[in-house]
Amino acid sequence: MAFNTSGATIILLPLWLMKSLKYLNKYFLKYKYRLLLGFLFVAISNILMMSQGEVIEKATNRFEAYIKGDKSEKDFIWLAVIMLALALGSGLFMFLKRQFIIVLSRLIEADLKNEIYEHYQKLDLAFYKRNNTGDLMNRISEDVSKVRMYIGPAVMYIVDTFFTIATGLIYMINKNSLLTLVVFIPLPLLSFIIFRVSSLINKRSTKVQESLSSLTSGAQESFSGIRVIKAYNKENFFSSLFSKQAENYKESALHLSRTEALFHPVITFMIGLSLIAIIYFGGKLYIDGTIVAGTITASIFIVYKLTWPFASLGWTTSLIQRAAASQTRINEFLNTKPEIVNNSEKELQKIESIEFKNVSFTYPDTGIEAVKNISFKLSPSETLAIVGPTGSGKSTVATLLTRFYDVTKGEILVNGENITNVNLHALRRKTGYVPQEVFLFSDTVNNNIAFGLPNETQDANKIIQAAKDANVHDNIMGFEKNYETVVGERGVTLSGGQKQRISIARAIIKNPDLLIFDDCLSAVDTETEDIIIENLKRIMGNKPSVIVSHRISSIKHANKIIYLKNGEIVEYGTHDELLSLGKEYAELYKLQQLER
Repeated sequence: MAFNTSGATIILLPLWLMKSLKYLNKYFLKYKYRLLLGFLFVAISNILMMSQGEVIEKATNRFEAYIKGDKSEKDFIWLAVIMLALALGSGLFMFLKRQFIIVLSRLIEADLKNEIYEHYQKLDLAFYKRNNTGDLMNRISEDVSKVRMYIGPAVMYIVDTFFTIATGLIYMINKNSLLTLVVFIPLPLLSFIIFRVSSLINKRSTKVQESLSSLTSGAQESFSGIRVIKAYNKENFFSSLFSKQAENYKESALHLSRTEALFHPVITFMIGLSLIAIIYFGGKLYIDGTIVAGTITASIFIVYKLTWPFASLGWTTSLIQRAAASQTRINEFLNTKPEIVNNSEKELQKIESIEFKNVSFTYPDTGIEAVKNISFKLSPSETLAIVGPTGSGKSTVATLLTRFYDVTKGEILVNGENITNVNLHALRRKTGYVPQEVFLFSDTVNNNIAFGLPNETQDANKIIQAAKDANVHDNIMGFEKNYETVVGERGVTLSGGQKQRISIARAIIKNPDLLIFDDCLSAVDTETEDIIIENLKRIMGNKPSVIVSHRISSIKHANKIIYLKNGEIVEYGTHDELLSLGKEYAELYKLQQLER
């Protein structure tokens, strides 16, 4: 390994094969001193271990002399003491090398998981629509775990193998060059076998990870939609589907396991051949008087010490190949650039006005043009209502206001400035957004409402007041644990109306400059709706707000009303003005009045 602190690429043994793993070089550089100390301890441990071969050689020669008549036992005692000291020293530094290198792998694992999670947070809404949750989770858990096995055990055993070969080779060359060839001649063949199988392991490792992602995604989706599955009596269908996915994963894993199973027997066979060759050629050299008996026993000792490093090569190669496949998957997401970026560090003091100027937007993944040439202006203290049939582009306008997407044509102005030049974080921090699809965390009611407070602060009075303004306080007090009631995953223990009102309280508690309601009153009755609307008038005061709704009762108080159809504004005015036109808005109002 070579480090260049000026920023040059760190060179690692396996990286010439696996380019994707080069991404980890920055972490190796970060912990370079810990890593170098680990390598130093590997070297010391191997030197002490191979030095035991010298002791074994002297002990064998001394034993031979004892048989021939030299009955002194003093040398045996000293050799035993030296052997014990070398074994203890080797064991101590073996412990230290694991402490430094394996602990290093855990540190890098934590750093990599944090980096992936932080990157996930930066990616825009379109990314999450293109990728499922199960796959995202698999890359931050299973894939990172496999990468850690490369960083720790694989790197450690590669370096350990290198020093074991180096120290063994130096010792053997000093004893006899022919015997050295006998010990090390199987290595080129072993390397060739590993090289041939490595590419196959890489391909099958990728398939295993893809199968696991599919399995995880299917399970996560079925658990999230368990109520729908049960309602439609589709348990058997999903069980069958999961079984097929599990079977695919099993077959992929078995193919990989069969390939990996080739390594250990081959390596063991090679070691066996080395032992036979040592006994045969070493015996001939001893008979010829070229070497002493101790050289043979020391050579056998070295072969056995080489057994585990070479036996681990197959396992280590497998770890590297799996890590390369996993890091490739991780890099795929880490190299994904967010389409929505913050272009300004200037703090947004207050949202006073919003203007759409000839705005058109086409969803990038589907190619559907959701809004077409929309223009309107929203001043302080004004409420803009957006109504229209399903698929008319109402929710799209709300997502454009929060800059979840950037417009395709035209521009959105915030305080007269293009929204792309406004501090993105400040814009969202000063906006209270209640989405159409309510999401509550699997936490207490208190924490779900307090989520809207800045810096995760807790203020009991503000939480209760927000709940009252959202007309959900009485419901909460009816729960067994009141505000400390855990709502379950996605608020599964609550009714639709309760979830919507807690979500509204979460937005209200922010005291936002701009409030956006995206059809979030659909599950509440009209009486509750009227109470919430009246409270909103008081709360927002002279601040702009946008209400998207199917129900005219929710928006008739608005200063401006837009009626959208097929992404275009077909009617624009106040409630009374639109009624007087007698067109689609008026027809919708009459129909809803009849329904009531």
